[in-house]
Amino acid sequence: MEIISKFMIGSEEGISDLITIIDSSVYALHKDFVSEEDIRQYINNEIDPRKMINELNNLSNQLVMTYADQQPAGYSLIKSGSVYPGIVAGKRATEISFVIIPDFNTPEIRQSLWKKCRAAVSFTDEIWINMLAHDPLLEFLKENGFTQIDTAQTGPFSLPSCILKMEI
Repeated sequence: MEIISKFMIGSEEGISDLITIIDSSVYALHKDFVSEEDIRQYINNEIDPRKMINELNNLSNQLVMTYADQQPAGYSLIKSGSVYPGIVAGKRATEISFVIIPDFNTPEIRQSLWKKCRAAVSFTDEIWINMLAHDPLLEFLKENGFTQIDTAQTGPFSLPSCILKMEI
């Protein structure tokens, strides 16, 4: 399997691939907690390509996409200057998301996405993420140096989450 992780811009192809991953991951992460109809409504009403293009065209944000055999497999959205209240004042903080479609959740794909994401955040002091407590990628991030600093609720359905941080 050919695995490639690369930076993407808010192009039509990039947005289309990002939506493919978001749709699949939203369904996979919420299907045991929320009705299929609610998930479908959220995807149809809230996943807006125009908003995504605007977010990706923000110079403080970077998108890393991972492909497996040219199929979109995962992404990490990196938001510079995004602060969580648990971050020490004066430190440069960067928020990330880390998402992989369940069918592509392999050690090789996780490592490829993480390696590219990690290289992209080398300018900051701390990175943090608010991730669903039942997300299968949570353990991977902990194994790679993240520590849990708080609990919260996140996502479109306000499910339990963990806030993790990592000092760079």
